[in-house]
Amino acid sequence: MGGCAGSRRRLSDSEGEETVPEPRLPLLDHQGAHWKNAVGFWLLGLCNNFSYVVMLSAAHDILSHERTSGNQSHAVLLADILPTLVIKLLAPLGLHLLPYSPRVLVSGICAAGSFILVAFSHSVGTSLCGVVLASISSGLGEVTFLSLTAFYPRAVISWWSSGTGGAGLLGALSYLGLTQAGLSPQQTLLSMLGIPALLLASYFLLVTSPEAQDPGGEEEAESSSRQPLIRTEAPELKPGSSSSLSLQERWTVFKGLLWYIVPLVVVYFAEYFINQGLFELLFFRNTSLSHAQQYRWYQMLYQAGVFASRSSLRCCHIRFTWALALLQCLNLAFLLADVWFGFLPSIYFVFLIILYEGLLGGAAYVNTFHNIALETSDEHREFAMAATCISDTLGISLSGLLALPLHDFLCQLS
Repeated sequence: MGGCAGSRRRLSDSEGEETVPEPRLPLLDHQGAHWKNAVGFWLLGLCNNFSYVVMLSAAHDILSHERTSGNQSHAVLLADILPTLVIKLLAPLGLHLLPYSPRVLVSGICAAGSFILVAFSHSVGTSLCGVVLASISSGLGEVTFLSLTAFYPRAVISWWSSGTGGAGLLGALSYLGLTQAGLSPQQTLLSMLGIPALLLASYFLLVTSPEAQDPGGEEEAESSSRQPLIRTEAPELKPGSSSSLSLQERWTVFKGLLWYIVPLVVVYFAEYFINQGLFELLFFRNTSLSHAQQYRWYQMLYQAGVFASRSSLRCCHIRFTWALALLQCLNLAFLLADVWFGFLPSIYFVFLIILYEGLLGGAAYVNTFHNIALETSDEHREFAMAATCISDTLGISLSGLLALPLHDFLCQLS
């Protein structure tokens, strides 16, 4: 944690005072800080979502051993979504004003608690409590770390997003691999208690002090050519400084954010409508893969697409995310038509479409937050990041309300 680079000192002489900039950090120190922050935010993204993915897979495993009904499976989905939704709704109303370090501690403790509860669970209720803790950890962590990116070079958004994408792929693979290697679900979960510890170590020991950063970085020229949501002259800011925004300012900023929030909601609505409502119905009999194996391949290809596109910002920057929303809706319509009419001749066509679905979803996520970082003023960026976090969870929640009843309806017809 170093001091502020580029801070200023005053020299006095007989003619008056003169403000002279202090020397900036040496180049090697600057590069070291850059890579510490890049690795740190990648690990934060990985750990924040990794615990959630692994724990949720384990919860479904335990519920299956309990021979739960469909209603209890729906309860898992509610326990998964509702806590995160509540946290993200509270974020722009004041949750983002709390100090960062206590929020990170709570997130890590909840992640560890979810592992322990589900590992020693002997009832549906205990497993659901573990799901709730994981949801709290993931939601609180996402709001916290995305808000924190406002005080670092904008490149950390790409690293954070890549880490969250990697969590879906590595989390599912690690749980599946360890259980198939002979470990029980309980042993697997307890072996992963190091993930919350890694999250805390990344935040407290690896990521450098935000006061020592220059949030502009290499993209300053690009952002200066764009029109911010609100153009203001703001003083140098520190984490938590958005508490000075009035309700009127927050409402004005939020209205400007709708251009980014609405398409991201639509992308996640269509994406999770496919995942929750159609995956199990896209079943092909002319293949050696069982129904369960086909479903696992769908999930793996989807997660691979998400990881690839969330890691692609430096190669491909998309400003108009509405196009991604439209393409994802076309994906939904096409796959829904195939479920109804069954016109696709091979499962490999579905594999390609689902990989493409993941690519669209991951690209929408990383480009939305990157565009907000470029187009908001420094004073409003922390609030803007916290407010936009609601988009993915809102889209998932709305899709669940429609996808699950539709899934049950289509199952009755078949």
